[in-house]
Amino acid sequence: QVQLVESGGGLVQAGGSLRISCTASERTYRTNNLSWFRQAPGKGREFVSAISWVADVTWYADSVKGRFTISRDNAKNTVFLQMNNLRPEDTAVYYCAAGNSERIRSDANYAYWGQGTQVTVSS
Repeated sequence: QVQLVESGGGLVQAGGSLRISCTASERTYRTNNLSWFRQAPGKGREFVSAISWVADVTWYADSVKGRFTISRDNAKNTVFLQMNNLRPEDTAVYYCAAGNSERIRSDANYAYWGQGTQVTVSS
């Protein structure tokens, strides 16, 4: 059973930056991709970004492209999401998820999820 642990959330003013991280207990063929989703109060879970452990490939939602950067440290089984120029609409619980489906933008294709970390952006 793969376990994912997020950290690094918090409160920041609009225009500020935060970096959140997700550490996986292991990497297997079932977890080739690690993704970030977010869920704001009263809304569904939304894809944010993803990265492949085995290829130099990243994906971003249009709403965060140019502001967020995903990266990984394979030696530490850790993926980072650097969030710059944060906006109040970025406020949400951020979840990392691991899977191996090519349909990376759908949360239905992930078997493993972290507990989430709260990111709050004040205006």
